[in-house]
Amino acid sequence: MQHEWVEAGLNTPGVNAPREALLSFAPFVVDPESMLTERDQVGMRMWRPDVLRLLHTDAGEMLIAVVRMHGVGGSVWEHNERISSLWHSPANPAPVREDESSLSAVRPYVQQVAGGSTQEFAAVESVAENRESLVANLEKAASGLREREGHRAYDLRQDLILNGQLEPGLYVAQHILIKEAPLQTGDGRPLHPAEHWQWMAVRGNNRTQRRHDIFRISSADVVAGVPVKKIGGSGEDVVFDPNDWLRRLSDLLNEEYASLSAATSPADPDDDSRAVQAARLAVVESHLVVGTSVPRRLYRIAQMSNRRDHVHMPLEFTPNDRGRALGRSVLGMYAAEGVLDERVAEVLSGGVPIAGLPGLPTGATVSELRDIRSMMLLRELFPVERRKRLLIRRALSEAPPSQLSAPEANRRARVWSAMTSESFPSPWNPRIAEVFQLGDVRDGLNPSDRRLPELLAQADTDDEAFEELISFRAAHWLAAFDIIDADRGSLTGQKTDDDGTKADRVRRTVKNNLMAMRKNRRKAVGVLRELAAAMDEGDRRPRKVSATGEPLLEPMNRAWFNREFPKEAGTRGRGVPKPRANSAAPRPTVQSVRLAVGNGATVPGEERPAPAAKSGPVRSPEIVPTRPAPDEVQPQSLESVPATDPAPDLAVNLEQQVGRLVHDVGRCQELAASLAVQAKPGGRSLTRDQADSIALGLMTAEVEIRRLRAKLEGLAEPLAGP
Repeated sequence: MQHEWVEAGLNTPGVNAPREALLSFAPFVVDPESMLTERDQVGMRMWRPDVLRLLHTDAGEMLIAVVRMHGVGGSVWEHNERISSLWHSPANPAPVREDESSLSAVRPYVQQVAGGSTQEFAAVESVAENRESLVANLEKAASGLREREGHRAYDLRQDLILNGQLEPGLYVAQHILIKEAPLQTGDGRPLHPAEHWQWMAVRGNNRTQRRHDIFRISSADVVAGVPVKKIGGSGEDVVFDPNDWLRRLSDLLNEEYASLSAATSPADPDDDSRAVQAARLAVVESHLVVGTSVPRRLYRIAQMSNRRDHVHMPLEFTPNDRGRALGRSVLGMYAAEGVLDERVAEVLSGGVPIAGLPGLPTGATVSELRDIRSMMLLRELFPVERRKRLLIRRALSEAPPSQLSAPEANRRARVWSAMTSESFPSPWNPRIAEVFQLGDVRDGLNPSDRRLPELLAQADTDDEAFEELISFRAAHWLAAFDIIDADRGSLTGQKTDDDGTKADRVRRTVKNNLMAMRKNRRKAVGVLRELAAAMDEGDRRPRKVSATGEPLLEPMNRAWFNREFPKEAGTRGRGVPKPRANSAAPRPTVQSVRLAVGNGATVPGEERPAPAAKSGPVRSPEIVPTRPAPDEVQPQSLESVPATDPAPDLAVNLEQQVGRLVHDVGRCQELAASLAVQAKPGGRSLTRDQADSIALGLMTAEVEIRRLRAKLEGLAEPLAGP
C-alpha cells in the first residue's frame, strides 16, 4: 500500500516531489489508502483533490498534501531562522573556529533523467561532512529550540500532552549526502547509509521537537537511524529502515498503554509513562510540500510562508532573529519580482558565503568582504529605485515614502544591523543602527562604491570618506567588539566595562558616540583602522590608539572609549551672554549658536559658515558652537575662573543668553519671511532635505527649552503667600 500511495502521488497533476522522498515518508502515513481515488479505466489511482492545497507566497506557489502522520514523523531543521545564529554563518568570511560548527548550504534537488538531461524536483539537498556532524547538527538544533521556548507564552510540551497537536506543521523533503565514505564491516557492508532523506519542519519546528521529546525519540534518530535500546532492544545496533523501527516502537507503546489501562486510568496526562503522554499525538495532521512550479526557489517559497507567520507575531522572535527574518522576506520578494539576482539574494540572506558574490575584488580581506555585504544590504533596505521602494513597502506593510515614520525607518535600520551582524562572530543589539534621520532615508541611501581600504586610507583628509565611515561603519564595528552598545534606558542597564568602575559607565546614545568621534577626527580614524585590522587578524581584541591614531599595546575597551571620546564632546558650547538692558557696555554681535542646514548652507549673517560636504550621506542637524570675533569678549568658563576671583553671576549670564535667544528666533522668522518673498508663484525655496533639517533643529531646540523651563521652576524662589 505504501508503494501504491507513492505511485498515486506521482500520477497526481502538480506533484513533482522525488519518488525517493515519497518512499521515505510513506511508512509514517496513517491509512494511506484513504487519500487515494478509485481506479480509473486503466487502473491508475491519484491522490484525492480534497487532500491537496495550493499555497501562494510572495516568492511563488507550492502544492500541499494534507496527510495523517504518525506523531514521531518529521524532523527539526537546523536552518530554522530562530536558531540559525547558533552556527558559524556562511555570511561570515572569517575561518570557522574550533569551538564553532557550520551548516552546509541548501540547494535545489536536481536529478538526471532520460537522455542525460537534468530535472529539478520539489525538494532541497545539502551535504554533511560525515554522519557525526549530521547527528550533532540535528541535536544542536533540537537543543536550541528548547532553549528558546521561553519566548512562548505557554508550555508547549504540556499543551501537546493535554490537547494534542491542533496546528499542522509544514514539511519539505531534503536529500542529505554524506561526504565521508561510511566505515564497512568485515564482509564489506557499510555500517550506515551514505545518504538520507528527511522531511524537515519548515513550519512547526518546536512542535516537532516537543513531539519527539514526548516519544523519547530525537530528530537525529528519525533521520539517521534509531538505536535499538530506544525501541525495546539491547546492544549497540542502529535500525535505519523506518518500516522496521517504527513498527517496533508502535508495538512497544501499544503494549505499554494496554498494560496501564488494565491497572490505572491511562487518561492522566501527568503520568510519567511515555505511552500515556504520547496518546494524543499518536496521529497528527501534517502538510507536505509535494509540488512547486519553481523548484529552484522552493527553499525561499517555504521559508516565506513561515516568515509571515512569525513576523506577524504568533510566536515572538528575538530582535536579531526578527530583523533577519524581515530582511530575508524583503530579499525574497525582490528575487521573486526579478529586481534582484537570485545568487545575490542568497548571499545577502546569509545562506551562501560572501565569496559567492560576483565581481569581488581580488585579495579582499575579511573586513572588506563584510563591508561589501553590509553596504549591499543597506542599499537594498533603503533602496533608491522606485520599484524596490514599492516592494519593500509591501513586504513590511509601510506607509508611502513621504509618510515614512521614525519607527518604520528604525525598523529597517535594525533589519540592516541584524543581517550585517551575521558576517561577524557574535550578534549585537540591532538598535545600534538607529542613527538615521527621516530626511536622509525617505528617498533611499546610496553609499559610494569606493572600496573600504581606500576610504580608510583617505579618511584623514577626505571629508566624504570620513563621513561614510562614521555614518555607515563605525557603530557596527564598535558594537562588534563590545566598545559601545545601544542605550538601554538607564545607567544600571548599561554593560560593565572590562576594567572600569561604576563611574566609567556612561549612558549615551549611539548618535552621541558618533558625534564625539567627529569631534576628534584623527583619533577616530585611528580607531577605525585598528578595528578593521583586528577583523583581518582573526577578530582579535583591538588595541587603544594614540592621539595621532597609532595603535598602542593595551586592548581597547568601553571605559577607554568613553574617556577618549567623551559624551561632552557632542554638547552645545557656551554662547556669549547678552548685556543687561541698563548696561553701558556695547551689545555683542556674535552668533551664539548655529544650525547646520541641509547641504551645509548657513543662515545669512553667520560669521563661521561650515564647509559644505562634497557628497555622500546628509548629516543630521547638530548645534555647533562658534568662536567669537577678535574684538568680542568671551566670558570665562567656570573651569577657567581663578580661585581668588569672585563667583560669576550665573543668573545674569543666563538671563542675557535667553534674551539673545529671543533675538535669534526673531531673526529666523525674518529669514523665513524673506524666503517666502523670493519664492516664485507656486514654487518652493527649500529642498526637502533643507526643510527636514531645519524642522528637526527647531524640534530639538523646543525640547531643550521645555527642559530648561522645568529646571528653572526648581531653582526659583517659592511664590509669596497671600
